[in-house]
Amino acid sequence: MKTGIILLMINGIINLKKEAGMTSHDAVFKLRKILHEKKIGHGGTLDPDVVGVLPIAVGKATRVIEYMTEAGKVYRGQICLGFSTTTEDASGELVEKTPVSELTEEEVDQALTQFVGEITQVPPMYSAVKVNGKRLYEYARAGQEVERPERHVTIYGFKRTSSLNFKDDCCYFDFEVACSKGTYIRTLSVDLGKSLGFASHMSYLERQASAGLQLEDALTLSEIAEKVAQDDFSFLLPIEYGVMDLPRIDLTEEQVTEISFGRKIALDRNEEQLAAFYQDKVVAILIPRDDLYKPNKVFI
Repeated sequence: MKTGIILLMINGIINLKKEAGMTSHDAVFKLRKILHEKKIGHGGTLDPDVVGVLPIAVGKATRVIEYMTEAGKVYRGQICLGFSTTTEDASGELVEKTPVSELTEEEVDQALTQFVGEITQVPPMYSAVKVNGKRLYEYARAGQEVERPERHVTIYGFKRTSSLNFKDDCCYFDFEVACSKGTYIRTLSVDLGKSLGFASHMSYLERQASAGLQLEDALTLSEIAEKVAQDDFSFLLPIEYGVMDLPRIDLTEEQVTEISFGRKIALDRNEEQLAAFYQDKVVAILIPRDDLYKPNKVFI
């Protein structure tokens, strides 16, 4: 009974290492059973085949999950030039073959640089984007093609991290990309192939970093379950991790009192959102209103 009482009171951020073969929703479902806590959410969906960092918010920390998804992300993966698939990754069915016999590293590197900066993407049909109330993958599974809305994303860095490997009329190479939220790495891989004149797909992907969390510090579901069985909750990070990508401001005690009553305060800042701290604890998210800042969310 002692453990049950503790579990009902937990709040914080978990750096989960999602393994291949499960959806982000599956991971949350399993964590609810491990922690005996219903109030759990994830920041930034990962496709089932993708492994790596999946930020998890538990308890009161779910109130900052929207700010975790705003953060940029870092991925490492592999691109295959030579054939495309229905899902734009290795799990899909073959669509088109374009044998690769000659290609230089210089040509690949030059193509990579063309995608750095703000780019436009069309979400893949096998994705969770909603069109007319239905998710795109529902249309795809029914064999229907629908018009998809374009989206603007930012690629901060895109580089090749291995030599070119030619095998079975295909060319494989590893890459690393740093990007904004909403970026489809599968689509980036396909668009890169098109720029080189080849059908392509993303053959492997892992998320190295998200919301300030790093893969080398992440724990698997089984590792978390083992710690919970030992009443060890050291894996829970404070709620402050959920807002670390927002601009920070430290408030005075008087200002904290004002925002605790929902009042506006004067600040010499011009950001659209501020994470307000007092004694190194996040106390509120502030947004501008009438030349002042008002509390959008209060955590005290």
